[in-house]
Amino acid sequence: MRTTRSIPLRFALAALAVFAATLSAAAQLTGQNRPVGESNQAPTIKVTTRLVIESVVVKDKKGNPIDGLTAKDFTITEDGVPQTVKVCEHQTLPDAPLPMPGPAAGAENVKIYNRLALTQISPETPGEVKYKDRRLIALYFDMYGMPPEDQLRALGDAEKFIRTQMTAADLVSILRYNGASVDVLQDFSDDRNRLLSILETMIVGEGQGGAENADDAGSADTGAAFGQDDSEFNIFTTDRQLSALQTAAESLGRLNEKKLLVYFASGLTLNGLDNQAQLHATEDSAIRAGVEIWAVDARGLVASGPMGDATTGSPGGMAMYTGASAGAQTSRFERSQDTLFAVATDTGGKALLDNNDLSQGIVQAQRSLSNYYILGYYSSNQALDGKFRKVKVALNKAGLDAKLDYQQGYFGDKEWGKFNTADKERQLEDALMQGDPWTDLTIALEIDYFQLNHAEYYVPIMVKIPGSELALAKKRGAEQATIDFVGEIKDDYGGTTVTNIRDFVSAKLSDTTAAELAKRPVEYSSGYTLLPGKYTIKVLARDDATGRIGTFQTTFVVPNLNKETLRVPISSVVLSAQRAPMTDAIYNASKGKEQAKEAAADPLVVNNEKLIPSVTRVFSKARSIYVFLQAYEGATEPVQPLIGYVSFYQSGKKIYETQPLEATPAPSTRLQTAPMNFTVDLSQLPLGRYACQVTVLDPSGQKSAFWQAPIMLVP
Repeated sequence: MRTTRSIPLRFALAALAVFAATLSAAAQLTGQNRPVGESNQAPTIKVTTRLVIESVVVKDKKGNPIDGLTAKDFTITEDGVPQTVKVCEHQTLPDAPLPMPGPAAGAENVKIYNRLALTQISPETPGEVKYKDRRLIALYFDMYGMPPEDQLRALGDAEKFIRTQMTAADLVSILRYNGASVDVLQDFSDDRNRLLSILETMIVGEGQGGAENADDAGSADTGAAFGQDDSEFNIFTTDRQLSALQTAAESLGRLNEKKLLVYFASGLTLNGLDNQAQLHATEDSAIRAGVEIWAVDARGLVASGPMGDATTGSPGGMAMYTGASAGAQTSRFERSQDTLFAVATDTGGKALLDNNDLSQGIVQAQRSLSNYYILGYYSSNQALDGKFRKVKVALNKAGLDAKLDYQQGYFGDKEWGKFNTADKERQLEDALMQGDPWTDLTIALEIDYFQLNHAEYYVPIMVKIPGSELALAKKRGAEQATIDFVGEIKDDYGGTTVTNIRDFVSAKLSDTTAAELAKRPVEYSSGYTLLPGKYTIKVLARDDATGRIGTFQTTFVVPNLNKETLRVPISSVVLSAQRAPMTDAIYNASKGKEQAKEAAADPLVVNNEKLIPSVTRVFSKARSIYVFLQAYEGATEPVQPLIGYVSFYQSGKKIYETQPLEATPAPSTRLQTAPMNFTVDLSQLPLGRYACQVTVLDPSGQKSAFWQAPIMLVP
């Protein structure tokens, strides 16, 4: 496992460069998202409608399904107000399994994917029934909460269902929770060979397994020193597992049909009342999305000894002699099953407990969905209050005595102004887990790297948001800009989260500063220490005054400069138009000794002034451009000076070039780091687009390095 240590560097600065004219950066480590549409478009009128879908099972007194009903035969009321049925589809699905098909003609073996590719659930257009007469089964694996032996059992029995028990009407989707995000590995498909290939490729043991809440009576005596109570961490672990399940249910809500989500987990333990809010939110989201959760306990039938089994150490203290240890162990196990039972029954499904054939859990869900009606109506209640809406469905066909099974209601949407603290945190977690980006806010981001030693690299990131897109809130008579930042950096190969980003920035602004904010961007900076490799970063920013969110996601590479032998090893090249004192920031999240420590780790901070990277690489002709990089000579003896210069090209022709700069590495550093600083006066260059090239030469070693990126000059 790759280990890293993270140096958090959290502060935000206001840049003076104009953001309105942006350059679409082609470099690997910079980029931006952009909302659809431009600000100068003509005003439009928006009309919002809410389509509510109800899946209704209609059976006679003998339990047989009733066919042939139409929209005119149903009456729907919401909170006692009659609604007009706009969608009525009858779904009839077979129960007979199909034999497993052989490989395609000409294919000798089923393809096994070397790496799982991520996809998403394809949505439907409003009013469309995309999968008519198809049964939708989503297999959801909580790889974080299951130990390796349970993962093997769950994956093996899922393969058994696909091989021997799928019917012609079944479409199967595969989802996975890895402890950081919910990944859709396969959209709904009846390609059994592909589904089997994905299940066989899922890495067993990639989740660490959620630790259960244990007290002293049920805890193993490991001889370790006293540590913090596990329950403090399990509260958040359970919330994350429930929040991930909520995200999976919401992703399935894009489809109008009834969905079955088979939830494989090794139990789920609530910690008193601490997880109740998230449990209710998960169940409500599943009900609104038309998802039935069928929970499967992947532990199967468990027969453990009173003192535990060989996987853990024996408990210590008097509890093992009084029976308290065995009682605590049994109680903890039963509580973990109670949560699975509650999640399943509250959403219309069932729980499979104490059964070693886990495929029976999928079969039970499959057989429960054979004949039903999809009813849809546009709600007449447009209030965004988040309150529960009671739905009642009845038959108005004379002489027909039937039993109807359907969801009794749903919770309406809630506007941002009525969100509480828990709602706001859930929104950020959901946005971080979802694959679809949020583009309400424009975000530009730059990632650089600088070598710290022979193993580690300091990776600063700079996030830029246009100040014109932020709403200022009045608090105690002063304007205030509040922004939430959340994100994560993952190892792109294994998908492991190596570090997280979480910060809340609140700044009180004077009248003058608030007026200037509309004309310039706001930047947020953070830095981390990583090992060489390929990573994926995802950052979300939310304007806390309006709830608008912007997402930026990209991959980046931290190269191993120790292996560079043909060229001069250099860091990222930073282009900037401003050196700002850290005390002059619009808002500053780091204070005192912490700020001084973080500034010392950042190579962009010199003499308490920070070089502000121009993320969009748009520069005003009225100002100079600063170019900064580091070159590394390593163990070269004796230390020799390096030569560097900056060139500007337009249409393939050199327009301007700086004088050569000689930089001698500091002999006291192990890497023999040679910093290079260039200041270029842009007033003599015409407006337009340029290719900025930095050249570093090592005359003694007869090596060189080149770096190039597009820039734009504006008035």
